[in-house]
Amino acid sequence: MDLTGKEMVINRKEMALKKVEKIKNGLSAFAESKEVVEIIRKELEQDGIAVHEDITEVGSWFIPAKK
Repeated sequence: MDLTGKEMVINRKEMALKKVEKIKNGLSAFAESKEVVEIIRKELEQDGIAVHEDITEVGSWFIPAKK
């Protein structure tokens, strides 16, 4: 539980889809977990969205490709 007394449930799929929406809107997004990174890659590929992926030791940056 967090400080408000509510349970914190992290839905990785939902988190990844929110990051994909940011990318579609021209913003960069960062993901730490391998699971979220894989979902983002899959969604971007399905939608035909080109990005530059910068893989670091702590996660991956997805940077929208210039059109």
